[in-house]
Amino acid sequence: MPSMQEMRSQTMRFDDLYWEASSERIVEDDGELEKIAARADLPVLLAALAAALGDTSFLSSDLQPPLTPVDTQPHAQGGMSPAQQGRAKALALEGLRQLRDKAINSVDLLEDGTVTELLAFLTGGREHWYASLKHELDLAPDKGGAPQWHFDEVAEGRSFPVLIIGAGIAGIAAAYRYAQAGVPFTVVEDAPTLGGTWAKNTYPGVRLDTPTFGYSYSFAQRGDWPHQFAEGGDVLDYVRDVAERAGVVESIEFSTRLVRLLWDEESRTWQATTRLSGGQERVRTFAAVVSALGQLDRPNIPDFAGAELYGGVTMHSQEWSHGVDYRGKRVAVIGTGASAYQIVPALADGVSGLVLFQRSAPWMLPAPSYHDGVSDTFDWLRRKVPHYAQWYRLWVTLQGIPGRMHTVTAEDGWQGAPLSVSAKNQEVREVLIERLEEQFADHPELLETAIPNYPPGAKRMLRDNGVWAAALKSERTTVVTAGIERFSEKGIIDKYGVEHEVDIVVFATGFKPSDYLDEVEVVGRQGVEIHDFWKGDARAYNGVTVPGFPNFFLIYGPNVGGVVAGSLHFMIERAVEFSLKAVHEVLQRGASAIDVKPAALDRFVEWVDAGNRRMAWGQPYVRSWYQNAHGRVSQVWPYTNAEYWEATETVKADDHEFLA
Repeated sequence: MPSMQEMRSQTMRFDDLYWEASSERIVEDDGELEKIAARADLPVLLAALAAALGDTSFLSSDLQPPLTPVDTQPHAQGGMSPAQQGRAKALALEGLRQLRDKAINSVDLLEDGTVTELLAFLTGGREHWYASLKHELDLAPDKGGAPQWHFDEVAEGRSFPVLIIGAGIAGIAAAYRYAQAGVPFTVVEDAPTLGGTWAKNTYPGVRLDTPTFGYSYSFAQRGDWPHQFAEGGDVLDYVRDVAERAGVVESIEFSTRLVRLLWDEESRTWQATTRLSGGQERVRTFAAVVSALGQLDRPNIPDFAGAELYGGVTMHSQEWSHGVDYRGKRVAVIGTGASAYQIVPALADGVSGLVLFQRSAPWMLPAPSYHDGVSDTFDWLRRKVPHYAQWYRLWVTLQGIPGRMHTVTAEDGWQGAPLSVSAKNQEVREVLIERLEEQFADHPELLETAIPNYPPGAKRMLRDNGVWAAALKSERTTVVTAGIERFSEKGIIDKYGVEHEVDIVVFATGFKPSDYLDEVEVVGRQGVEIHDFWKGDARAYNGVTVPGFPNFFLIYGPNVGGVVAGSLHFMIERAVEFSLKAVHEVLQRGASAIDVKPAALDRFVEWVDAGNRRMAWGQPYVRSWYQNAHGRVSQVWPYTNAEYWEATETVKADDHEFLA
């Protein structure tokens, strides 16, 4: 067993807090290995075998998965034909035999040429993806996420304290990377514990609506996830475990809210006012500030008439009251978005009555395994084949680069608007409607309310394994599409004047994603407050920097949210790494601060806006939380991870001003 020092060394070398130096030895006979090969994800297994055995003949070009574009459901084995799959299974069996017979249970960094061959095989030769994928590949010698410099080497003796706001997914990523660079930092977190959205959202049924292995850090590639779509508690445990392994917990000040930031032009520093839960305030000086407050954090509860009259229990999905027993009670759920989609099926069997207030129906992508655990075959492979789970994570990531982008790209002059935006989008619509028709065949009166009246992909699409339709068809469920007129003492009165008496009201009404930094005053150069600068239209260069606010960095800021393609963690990590590159430029130049130029921001926003106008969510007849009060799509990234990689790869001097 390796010593603690050896484990730390390996973690640093591979930039993975979950690095496993060795796998279990394979002892199974050929018959059992044949069964494993028959049930494996073959492109993943062939890549893992090629890496572990040092034999790229496993990457035969005639077995290369075609990566057929995904319309609604992923294609088995990346679209490999039955003939390809047959040959690949035989080759995989031979590789498993070799691992067993040669007693190979570890893998090391690969040579550049081998990495290129592996990526070419998995991506179909899409070279413009390689750099972004190396960021996710532990075995690439130029993985590229960790800083290749250290504060003491660049700015020894200089005072440069950094404030990181928030200890959720983005804040932990920032703390880890800044710690790697040796940049001194302090994290403030308003909540009494870390975890961000996963600490706050604990409602019944909460879980990922993206595949688990696409929802993790490149520097913390956990392999033993129990579910294909992780439950909320599992994700929270993961975030907290990452923080512990990274050693950043002791740098977090809990129950500490940032209330004000003031740029001091003379000292070129930020004066930060923080407030403890007891009300005590403190003012400190920081050289730079990293805001990791996220987007989906501030609950949105509409101002319903008569709400103060209601005598029952109310709660927002993010503020679930676990002391309230909903079993046997009459419950109203307002909303049909991602949280309602999970809450309604979780409550349906336990309540005496469920009233669902629907403004618009959700589009749902088929996901039969939504509530399933990982398979026994996957568990065996991740234990016995070196680095298999991490290769699988890379496979999920690369498939997500194009995602379903082709299904939501609008055609000029398309006649099917406003119900679809292109021929492919219409095709997806028809497939999904056919599925709804099957699900509601025994309740045709519900079908009309279940079919959305907007294009697929114009709003967030959910994962469907049949439980939503089952909940709506329950004899205990009433679906109300009339809208809400007002609250009463006993419940909710709809626009038809019908009163629905309920004991509990759940606001699954989403968040205020476009209100960045809404509860923080940020005063930059020349006394300009950031919300006055934005005027309700938050904009940031690369989603990170804002002109007039030097050394101030947003993580997962405006316009970088992926909805049909990409990875949340990739976008967050790249924003963190871009901010750290900016800090490096400041330190290396002996400057005080960096400030992005207005022209650079305008150019970036123009590019992003042009991309969004081509998408389903950017059509003039679509309204969703992707847009701000001005109607501009301010939340969503209309390109792929590869484009964001390129945008954040360098800090372009011409786009910035360096303050002395």
